[in-house]
Amino acid sequence: MFTSFSQQKIGLVLSGGGATGLAHIGVLKALEENNIPIDYITGTSAGAFVGALYSAGYSPQEIEDFVLSEYFKTATDGDLKPNQRFLFHKDDPSSSMIGISLSQQKILKHSLPTNFNSSTLLDYMMMLKLGTISASTGDNFDSLFVPFRCLASDIVKKESVIFKEGSLNEAVRASMTYPFYYKPLMIDSVLLFDGGLYNNFPADVMYDNFIPDYIIGSNVSYNAELPDDDDLLSQLTNMLVYYSNFSLPCEEGILIEPEISISTFDFEGASVAIEEGYQATLLLIDSLKVHISSRRTPAEVDSMRFEFRSRVIPLMISSVDVQSDFEKLESSSKSFMIKKRKTEILDQKELEKRYFRLNSSSQTDFIFPTLKKNSDSTYNLDLTVNKAKEIRVDIGGHLSSRPVNTGYIGVSYQTAGRIFTKTKIESYFGKFYGSGKFKFTLELPTVYPISTSVYFTVNRWDYFRSFATFFTEVKPSFLVQREMYVGLSIDNPIANTITSKLDGRWFQTTDDYYQTANFTNQDTTDVTDFQGFTGSYSLTHNTLNRIQFASSGHYIQFKARYVYGKEHSTPGSTATSSELTRFHSWLNLNLNFQTFVLDKKMFHIGIHGQVIYNSHPFFGNYTATLLSMNSFSPIPDSKTYFLPEYRAPQYAGLGTNLIFTPFNKIDLRFDAYLFQPFIQVNLNPDGTQSLSPLFEGRTYMASTSLIYHSFIGPIRVTANYFPEQSNPFAIQFSMGFVIFNERANR
Repeated sequence: MFTSFSQQKIGLVLSGGGATGLAHIGVLKALEENNIPIDYITGTSAGAFVGALYSAGYSPQEIEDFVLSEYFKTATDGDLKPNQRFLFHKDDPSSSMIGISLSQQKILKHSLPTNFNSSTLLDYMMMLKLGTISASTGDNFDSLFVPFRCLASDIVKKESVIFKEGSLNEAVRASMTYPFYYKPLMIDSVLLFDGGLYNNFPADVMYDNFIPDYIIGSNVSYNAELPDDDDLLSQLTNMLVYYSNFSLPCEEGILIEPEISISTFDFEGASVAIEEGYQATLLLIDSLKVHISSRRTPAEVDSMRFEFRSRVIPLMISSVDVQSDFEKLESSSKSFMIKKRKTEILDQKELEKRYFRLNSSSQTDFIFPTLKKNSDSTYNLDLTVNKAKEIRVDIGGHLSSRPVNTGYIGVSYQTAGRIFTKTKIESYFGKFYGSGKFKFTLELPTVYPISTSVYFTVNRWDYFRSFATFFTEVKPSFLVQREMYVGLSIDNPIANTITSKLDGRWFQTTDDYYQTANFTNQDTTDVTDFQGFTGSYSLTHNTLNRIQFASSGHYIQFKARYVYGKEHSTPGSTATSSELTRFHSWLNLNLNFQTFVLDKKMFHIGIHGQVIYNSHPFFGNYTATLLSMNSFSPIPDSKTYFLPEYRAPQYAGLGTNLIFTPFNKIDLRFDAYLFQPFIQVNLNPDGTQSLSPLFEGRTYMASTSLIYHSFIGPIRVTANYFPEQSNPFAIQFSMGFVIFNERANR
């Protein structure tokens, strides 16, 4: 086939294979170390991913470092880095377990999900890695460091699509679109999926496009087994995937077939796959050297690579274009990315901040970025933005072996345009807790967005003998708290993970309670009504990885609240006090924080605390005063008990979180807290109230849990310890989140 060894051109063919395809990195590594030149590359799916990075001028070591990084693992998990989650766009915490998005036009047809893993971070990351290189070489794959081809699949024509030009990161992403795993791309009006569907080993593309003198094939894939009449997965696979030819189209070549011990989606085993690809190549190096006389030393390759990459223009964005399936979303999406009527240049840091702000909007379903070079050595960012479905239904709750079970349902409707709107109605229902909430939010989408919300909330807590289990008789309620409030809030972001909120609301609270443990069903409760106005300002920074039972990240919130209102207390049949009406006002300063000072794969140490300053006055009786105060409840289950010992007008609470993670998504957790009041409210023998001496009333609480973080929420067995209670230990089994709507004024 070739006339002389000195003019040999070597082609490298890389198969698909998901995580197993990362073995190609080891193949590249072994070839470079042994001076084997690579003049052309073709790849499919994972082979396109690895091959494109090498063709773009990245060394095997750089590619290996990249796929072994925590950044890459986060991307393949479908997650984001903490600073890429835009806190401003996060909904209020809820007990939702499962969410379903629905289209108002064709509810069933347009509402089934097309992918089960998010490619958001992967798409952005590949734009950074490949976008500038592609644009700087005129989007011509023959002008890359190594000429390159990759394949995707046109499922309408049932044929492969070969990419030899265009945006490199877009071509690679199309080639990697495993059906139902990643969202498919539409390129030139053609919907494209994984290239491995129709050709998982593009040796024929290598032969036809480049006519190399010698072909090296690296294959980690195989054809699906014949369908079984009892195996639905095998039937679907054979319907979707064509037979691939894993042989070479000529005699002048060699096939490397590493035995890979990880599975298709086991990206955590990347280092294993790389090493197995490396060792399999070393076994064939002598055979390769017999047939390939051309040599290129690592130093020569590095020099060529440096010269190629020195011509790449650094990333600086001066303009943004948006294409959307919903025309009204184009202008607002652009407003998130770049300021109107003002010339500005976005560097990578600023680009990342704004890109993920746009991505976090609930009106946005999918974003895909590409780059085009401008004439002034800057880039134009081209964004494809798909609108999210208008309707979302969330279902969840908290199931427990204690009688505090709660169901949850929430329905939201959103619109997109020059102004974003979102209307949400949600309800909690159960004997212990019930709530209804309506919230309407109007957002102005800009580089520095701002939103205004109006809301109405009703809450009810019924504290019966809640230490009980399924097997214990539940005694009558001794405390019922009801709240109703309507308010207005203004939110704006300070940074991606920091938000501020100004809030004002009118409220009415009603507490029904006994001031003694000795009551019967015939007795009537004391009733304290309190109604008035409260205004607050809060500043929140949050990068915690979970809304409850977090194991990494940081959280700090400072909130200042002023309360003014009128109390009306009516005594019941067991009371010794008389009816009264009086006005109260007070200031509440609240600092709440949690930080994980050690965050390793299998071990995490966190510090969690709260400091409260409150100028709270006495209410008509001791119990009414306690009920209107803040409660220290850092352990989720403590929110389901009425625990007077953790209530005080001024206090500090501090604890530690020790978390062992022996397996992915399984935590063994130990939480222990010290509660130190600065002052407490005491009940005197004559029924009057007084403030305690400084620093009286110190106590503790602790909890131990074994938790499985499932896709619907935490499933756990928990032992709680509250030492001041007559039964200090409480063991329970739970599934779901212990989350309530915000209190009216506490």
